[in-house]
Amino acid sequence: MLSQIVRPLVQTQIRLLANSHATQATLVDTIARWLGYLGVRARVTKISPKAERIHVCLTVAKPDSCDAKDWQQILENLRSSETHIGRSHSKIDSPANGNYSHMDDGQQLQLSRLLAYLIQVGIPNDKIDWHEVETQLSPLKLDQSILISIKSALKVPQSPELLKKLDPDVAASAFPIAVRIAWLDQEINSYENNALIALLAAMK
Repeated sequence: MLSQIVRPLVQTQIRLLANSHATQATLVDTIARWLGYLGVRARVTKISPKAERIHVCLTVAKPDSCDAKDWQQILENLRSSETHIGRSHSKIDSPANGNYSHMDDGQQLQLSRLLAYLIQVGIPNDKIDWHEVETQLSPLKLDQSILISIKSALKVPQSPELLKKLDPDVAASAFPIAVRIAWLDQEINSYENNALIALLAAMK
């Protein structure tokens, strides 16, 4: 099921890159987001086209699922290695995550309700604990205004009818966050799957 979601996402991202007026910044953000789905916190420090390939340099922080002791051992092993990787002084700062200032109030409300819906269908039989949800959303670095709106939207059941009239811009902003939310429990149920497919369809 996950592969059926990921492959169309790759195709969508390729189209976005091809049509973007800020291809480099968009690619930097895309790479960081994709690694983020795997729990890897990475930042692109250099990117350049080389013949038929794209050369990318990354800095990577400890993955969410990595034991701290194992991570320290990895770092120590690398430091003691005789292989030294040159550091580039040319750095690229990726666009800030969670900045939705370009959206109007209606779009931000739709985004919040969509994300609230994903959270609700992800744990349909459990009472939602906002403090736990907020902790899980913390790595996504969402705007405080969006978090407040999500908290408010979670107070009432969100309808799947939301998925029938999706703003393409909202869908594009919501999709990477929705994938991360859906994958919090390491599985994607049928409701989450249908929501992700709807978001993909709205972006095309």
